[in-house]
Amino acid sequence: MKENSGMIYDDVEKCVDEVINYIGKDITFSMTLALGKPVRFINELYKRAKKDPELKLKIITALSLEIPKGSSELEKRLMQPIMDKVFAGVPEFEYMKDFRAGTLPKNVEIFEFYSKAGSYINNPVAQQRHLSSHYTHVVRDALALGTNVFGELISYREINGKTMYSMACNPDICLETVRKMRELRAIGHKLVIIGEANKKLPFMYGDAVVEADAYDIILQGSNFDYELFCPPKDSVALSDHMIGINVSPLIKDGGTIQVGIGALGDAIVSGLILRNEHNAIYQEILEKAGIKRRYEKLIADWGDTGTFEKGLYGSSEMFVDAFMQMYKKKILKRKVYESIPLMKLINEGKLDPDCIPLDIIDQLIEIKAIHRKIKAQDFEFLTEFGILKQGLSYDHYTIIDENTRYSADMNEEKNRLEIRKLLGKKLLKGTVILGAFFLGPKAFYKDLNEMSEEERQLFAMSAVEKVNQLYGGEELRTLQRKDARFINTGMVASVFGAIASDQLENGQVVSGIGGQYNFVAMGHVLPKARVIIMIKSTKGSGKNLKSNIVFNYGHCSIPKHMRDIVVTEYGIADLRSKPESEVIAEMINIADSRFQNKLLEKAKKAGKLPQDYEIPAEYRNNTPQKIQALLKPYQSQGLFPQFPFGTELSALDVTLAGAMKGMKALAKGNILKMVKGILKELLRPIPNSAQPYIDRMNLARPVSISERFMRKMVVFALRNAKVLQASEQHPVSMSNRVEAK
Repeated sequence: MKENSGMIYDDVEKCVDEVINYIGKDITFSMTLALGKPVRFINELYKRAKKDPELKLKIITALSLEIPKGSSELEKRLMQPIMDKVFAGVPEFEYMKDFRAGTLPKNVEIFEFYSKAGSYINNPVAQQRHLSSHYTHVVRDALALGTNVFGELISYREINGKTMYSMACNPDICLETVRKMRELRAIGHKLVIIGEANKKLPFMYGDAVVEADAYDIILQGSNFDYELFCPPKDSVALSDHMIGINVSPLIKDGGTIQVGIGALGDAIVSGLILRNEHNAIYQEILEKAGIKRRYEKLIADWGDTGTFEKGLYGSSEMFVDAFMQMYKKKILKRKVYESIPLMKLINEGKLDPDCIPLDIIDQLIEIKAIHRKIKAQDFEFLTEFGILKQGLSYDHYTIIDENTRYSADMNEEKNRLEIRKLLGKKLLKGTVILGAFFLGPKAFYKDLNEMSEEERQLFAMSAVEKVNQLYGGEELRTLQRKDARFINTGMVASVFGAIASDQLENGQVVSGIGGQYNFVAMGHVLPKARVIIMIKSTKGSGKNLKSNIVFNYGHCSIPKHMRDIVVTEYGIADLRSKPESEVIAEMINIADSRFQNKLLEKAKKAGKLPQDYEIPAEYRNNTPQKIQALLKPYQSQGLFPQFPFGTELSALDVTLAGAMKGMKALAKGNILKMVKGILKELLRPIPNSAQPYIDRMNLARPVSISERFMRKMVVFALRNAKVLQASEQHPVSMSNRVEAK
């Protein structure tokens, strides 16, 4: 096979033939996480391995996206119509179907460095093959494990008459992989780089744009323009919204933000939109919650509660729909530029990107950004960023505007005044976010695809080696990421401030460390940056209710010496630069009150708190009821919806999903109550208000005892969630309420 040629194939079978003929039958295939996987290629390669036991295939990747199936018959009835609608035309990974079925052939091994939270719990094979690696070290580790074939999903379009390609959704590890594989090839390694081009994938800019010769083979044609995987939105509970409210005053206008995917990411952005668009109500909630009083100094020193006049810049490995919502609401609007002198002037308030000042040339000369006699490279810099208007040319210290020539010697005052006629109106090439990969709902991809090319260039994509750290461009990245707030999620926090995010204390890996450590480290290095870790105060329900704030824990992802800010639905714990006793007291203050006394007792017993210490009275009422009482009344005003940014689910889907989730939680927390409830339901007639839900579950005409029993379970789930009572009293208003969500 001719290497490094960018050959175009429309036949995946022929492509795999070429790879096997060239590499041989010992293939270690690596691909990036999430959306950026070449589905057609890996499915064909896996198919060959299934047919040929002599073909040894190792797959190194992360987050192999799977279409949800449902574990029970009831779950399948609920989910299948939703999945048929949301995932129509989305191809599945054949290796994951076999892996879940336990039929993966012995000659195929899968190694993942990140997975959907909890998807591999108690799965010995997945646990044993997990790669514990920081996102920024993944390329190193994959190559060390023998990667000889690499593939990714890419996009393409014509630019200036030439077909260009974009790593689009996943330049994250792909830019570094391609570069390092080329280096290995130069010293004799046999390697193949594959690009699978999909027209439906948004073409993204920044460092993601490459030429065809970045790949050895590009798979391109109608067969590769399949539908993209688009996970449905998670529902946002009131407790999640409260976490978002607690985080919101810690975000400084004119600063930088990182958030992740899921309910808590949506909750944060929902809180920021409330702050920006309904500031009076926002201030009212802060007052009622006691946030302004409790954290007055923290907010004054580090945060803000006003509207976003300057706006935020996004610096996040994950570019998710939450950022798109902030952009639409004119919160994500602070532009940064790939220029140290420009960023210095902007940060000092001397340069408004939307209105170039008349003395800009003088300012740039003063800080030695350009020479007093403007050279060719100075001219390129000035025109690239729009400081000088477009359409000019340069010739030996002369700037030419059509037939008029201007001296480039700025030593003369008259020349400095004359050149002002050539200034542009606003800076060019600004971006509002730098991301490493993206994943989102259908509407997110649609928004990106329907943007003008100029607007889409505001969203820059690059590698994690750039996004997740400062190395290699410390000065510029520090200037760009001013007042940064790196917001991440943890599972469990100790009272000492250590965070467990990726693994249980028994060794079971829940997901993976991803880029969390990188952002925490960066948050401690950057001036005026803070790290915010969000923790839900409890997990489980009933008898299985447990605190996520614990005295100690047998694993930590972020050690206590890197503690900063921890947020639960009950408040903010500012842990930076504080002694142990104050840290413990702050952590107990934001724990659920049902567990506070036990934490206090353990801390005193260990000699970590004075024996006479008492939890302040204002922190002793940390209960779900308190949050309900605070936020529930605002829902009638359209605030704190279950799906802040919409959902593709129908009203019936939303209600049924919530009821089934509640019944599942009851089964874990109080199985006796559930059994009694279902037995009682067996003796009751089915209420009319339950009929639409029963129809939706295809149980209106049960043909077996099993289906009759499932029908009763559905009714019990609805009754347990108080849906039937609400339906019978307010059938129309409830339907409208859910539909609006």
